[in-house]
Amino acid sequence: MILQRDLMAAVAQQRDSAVVVTTMGSRGDWAQVSSTPQRDLPVSGAMGKASSMALGIALAQPDVKVILFDGDGSLLMNLGALIAIANKAPGNLYHFVMENGVYATTGGQPIPGQGRFSMAKLALASGYPAAYEFDDLEDFSTRAADILSQRGPVLVCAKIVPEVEEESPGTTLPPGVLPMRQAVREVQKALGVSPG
Repeated sequence: MILQRDLMAAVAQQRDSAVVVTTMGSRGDWAQVSSTPQRDLPVSGAMGKASSMALGIALAQPDVKVILFDGDGSLLMNLGALIAIANKAPGNLYHFVMENGVYATTGGQPIPGQGRFSMAKLALASGYPAAYEFDDLEDFSTRAADILSQRGPVLVCAKIVPEVEEESPGTTLPPGVLPMRQAVREVQKALGVSPG
C-alpha cells in the first residue's frame, strides 16, 4: 500500500500547469506538496461531486490538464460520474481514486463492498480508454509520466494506507487549504476566466 502524500508528491513532479481538484481527505495532503496553489481547487462540503466539477473544468478548458484526486467512498456516492466522464471523453482529465477502503473523514467506516470490486474495471466498463491500479509507489512513479501524457480520460486507482481523521468533519480545513469559494476565484484568475 502507498502513503497518499507520497503518491501525490510523485504526481506533483509531473503536474506542469494542471488544475488539480481535490476532495475530502486528499485536500490536506495535496496542499502540502503543491507548488501552484492558485491552480488547486479543494472541493468542500460536496462529497461525491468533485468528479463532476473536474469534468466541468476539463470540458470548459480543453487545453488545460485537469488532475482529480477522488476518494473511493466519494466516487461510490456518485458512481454515475464514471459514465458521464467516459461519455464526454475529455482528453485532458486524469482521475485518481485514492482507495483506502474507508470513509476516513467521517470516522473510518468501511465503504460498501470493500475488496469485492475494482475501480479500474468499473472505469473501463464505463468507457474510459485507460485505467490502472497501483499498490506500489515505485511502480507508479516509474509509469507516472507516461500515464499523464496519455489522452484521457484516464483513471488511476491507488491503494493507499487509511488515515482516519480525528476531528469532526467540516470543523477545520487542513493546513494550506483555502476555503472553496476563495479557491474557485484563484483558479478562475489563474485560467483567465472572469467570474460569472
